[in-house]
Amino acid sequence: MQRILVIGSPGAGKSTLASRLAERLGLPLIHLDREYFGPGWATPTKPDWRDRVRALAARPAWVMDGNYASTFDIRVPRATAIVWLDLPRWRCLLGVLWRVAKNYGRVRPDLGPECVERFDWSFMRWIWAYRYKMRPKTARMLERLRPDQRVYVLRSRSEIPALEAELSTLREAA
Repeated sequence: MQRILVIGSPGAGKSTLASRLAERLGLPLIHLDREYFGPGWATPTKPDWRDRVRALAARPAWVMDGNYASTFDIRVPRATAIVWLDLPRWRCLLGVLWRVAKNYGRVRPDLGPECVERFDWSFMRWIWAYRYKMRPKTARMLERLRPDQRVYVLRSRSEIPALEAELSTLREAA
């Protein structure tokens, strides 16, 4: 396991899981939100973003979290394993509400500089619609993986410890 991609709806726990996996496996951590958002929530142009993701994905080893489906074509072929947190949308909504309450007015370590945590109704609507808009695209993308790529679909946070244990065992065996 040299390159692990963690994807899923906002609020599913991607950043937390990616941080835990990176630490446990001794791999560099890449939070795509931190890479995407500049000071005060500034965003790059599409070509600049794709160039940045291409450079990040080209690194020899990483745990990378973030959806950014527009860059799946760059990141997925480089991934040796993909972890999809396919949690119920109510769980994701609660995850975001908890995150906002806990970090409101502060900058989280998985975001860019000066990106102060806030509540955003449009973001909540996006999470609600994820199941119908993004989930089918993600499922189709996973059906096209190469035989040498591992995929882990987690439908509950209670499955995370078993995933961590399996990935640790695979890392030690390599």
